[in-house]
Amino acid sequence: MEDCRNCNDGSIEIAPRTGTSFLLKKGQRLSIIDPQGKQVSDVAAYNANDIRETLSNGRTFDYAGKIYLTTGDQLYSNRSNPLLSIVEDTVGRHDFIMTPCSKDTFRLRYPDQEPHHGCFGNLAYALQRHGIAEDNIPSPFNCFMNVPIDGETGKLTIKAPITKAGDHIDFRAEMDLIVAVTACSAPRSNDGVMKPIRYRVTDM
Repeated sequence: MEDCRNCNDGSIEIAPRTGTSFLLKKGQRLSIIDPQGKQVSDVAAYNANDIRETLSNGRTFDYAGKIYLTTGDQLYSNRSNPLLSIVEDTVGRHDFIMTPCSKDTFRLRYPDQEPHHGCFGNLAYALQRHGIAEDNIPSPFNCFMNVPIDGETGKLTIKAPITKAGDHIDFRAEMDLIVAVTACSAPRSNDGVMKPIRYRVTDM
């Protein structure tokens, strides 16, 4: 459930349907890169000094006044503190509503396919070394996930990401963080083909 390799450009590639976790210091830049296009990446973040503080989509929506987030927006915690700021975004379409895909997602949404532990299982595996339990995994920020919403009915539709090879979204850490990143496992989210994701951490 964790399979990464170093790339020549200084990024780290996460194999399809796996995930990883790492420490991100305040002020560092995290780039999430779609190397092939049409691939989603779930990102979870926690205060490195108090793992009870984690991402909150509800508070983020409250303070942003919108559900589609891009350059200039911040992702807030359950304590109303900014955890991550979006500093560059070549895509402009991401999701912060859907929960990470899981074995139950495959049981209920993909009954004709072989069950998979999904992003939830990969996040749980990657975060356990930081003492973070499954019940403390929030709704992640789903980079590149394309979820149009009907303004009248509220119906959600999962469509293929609009990313092309090399597209990326970059965040600045607003405090010391524990971050987990996946290469999403759900076929519908990734145009039917699961592919790798890359990430890069740099000092700003």
